Amino acid sequence: MLKHRLILPEGILLLEPTEPLEVSDFEAVVAEVDPYIAERGKLPGVLIHAVSFPGWASIAAAIAHLRFVESHHAKISRLAVVSDNLLLREFPSLVGHLIDVDVRHFPESGYDEAFVWLEQQED
Repeated sequence: MLKHRLILPEGILLLEPTEPLEVSDFEAVVAEVDPYIAERGKLPGVLIHAVSFPGWASIAAAIAHLRFVESHHAKISRLAVVSDNLLLREFPSLVGHLIDVDVRHFPESGYDEAFVWLEQQED
């Protein structure tokens, strides 16, 4: 399950994975963010807040996740990962070479700092 909320007017997408991700999770996120992106051209930021990465419920869910990243990463300015989990702490260095998004990790105690960083967009 992927809880999500588009925070307005900032245009920051909050993602909180709690259980293995489903295809329907990505369909729901797309339904919410695509109209925002169509209207404004970009999504200023994404904040992933997770205790750990729960994995995927199926191969189809993993493919839906990859398709979401492929079709949206160029429309996202910044990505903040808030977690004390070892894998998620390393996330920026793992994906930084694959996507053209400014990605940063913040410890759990840095949630507010991550949100401020996402709001501070460079012109």
